[in-house]
Amino acid sequence: MENVFKAVRITDRVWWVGAIDWNIRDFHGYTTKRGSTYNAYLVLADKIALIDTVKAPFREEMMSRIASVVDPKDVEIIVSHHAEMDHSGSLFETAAAIRPKVIYASEMGKKTLNEIHHGAGNVVAVKDGEKVGLGNCELAFYETRMLHWPDSMISWLGEEKLLFSQDAFGMHLASSGRFDDEIDPAVLDYESATYFANILLPYAPLIGKTLDRVGSMGWDLKFIAPDHGPVWRTGLGRILGNYRRWGVQEKTRKAVIVYATMWHSTERMARAIGEGLASAGATVRFLSMAENHRSEAAYEILDAGALIAGSPTLNNNIFPTMADVLTYLKGLRPKNLIGAAFGSYGWSGESVRQIEDLLKEMKVEIVSGGVKAKHVPDAPALRACYDLGRQVGERLAAAFP
Repeated sequence: MENVFKAVRITDRVWWVGAIDWNIRDFHGYTTKRGSTYNAYLVLADKIALIDTVKAPFREEMMSRIASVVDPKDVEIIVSHHAEMDHSGSLFETAAAIRPKVIYASEMGKKTLNEIHHGAGNVVAVKDGEKVGLGNCELAFYETRMLHWPDSMISWLGEEKLLFSQDAFGMHLASSGRFDDEIDPAVLDYESATYFANILLPYAPLIGKTLDRVGSMGWDLKFIAPDHGPVWRTGLGRILGNYRRWGVQEKTRKAVIVYATMWHSTERMARAIGEGLASAGATVRFLSMAENHRSEAAYEILDAGALIAGSPTLNNNIFPTMADVLTYLKGLRPKNLIGAAFGSYGWSGESVRQIEDLLKEMKVEIVSGGVKAKHVPDAPALRACYDLGRQVGERLAAAFP
């Protein structure tokens, strides 16, 4: 049977031999509505190297792509940049089939691979800054700890001016195009921002240091090859600039209203708050958690200056979908936000206080006391909501004149 899975040439020496997952819709708890790729790369040097592997169910696809350019048994080196199972799930089964001379990982990568796969293979640890010769070219390895696991590292192939960036600069996007210039720029912007917000945001303070280190290397960078999504060859400045901006969590006049509602009372309050925000010049995003996924909230707050959360009270607690999204956002540790709480209730009304407590745990600066409405909000309650929105909007206008 003819092999239909072919490798894609990236540079003279580097080929993409990964796999496309058109159907995945959930990853790390956030929705991947456009699927994903698991990128692996082949370096056709004197010593042929396989850079990362793929999620276990896709191993045969990867092996077929490798076989389209070389005999897999000619691969002498495998590099594991990151031990997570979407990259290492097929690592040791692949190694058993091709029998490379060595598998390289970081010190923490070696430890983590052994913990995940229970000593399934012999891994050699490389140190930060160590270089490995491939005969007619060379790989240089650099640790990027906690971007986004303790084992994470990247590698530089200077002869091809290419950075294997592991999970950095990636996105969950299944596509037939392998390069950024083959994909709609609006899709690239959205998916790379969504990826950053849901995967890398907790480690944002480390982003700038990593970018500074990369800049200090003096590399003539022409290609960035991540482990998910397209290879960057024309939009390098754009993605690097975005990471710099997202890393410091630059904010705008955007306010995100995240809410749940039972009988539309809390929704009416949200709409009144939105009117107040807009009257003060804020850009408003509404996210009903009955209609939106938690990962969309993470995306929206990436550049937002305000987070306003609302919930009815159910069984003396906030509504379950609000507990979900706020717990999720708390784990992502967003910075530089102001905010407020609001909600409706029937007889107890604990939700507003509970939301405020969660916002404070997230280090959100509370602008004003929360607004409550019993049952259906009346005109004074809606006016209080409007005033709350306007107050938050004025704070944003003062911060971003």
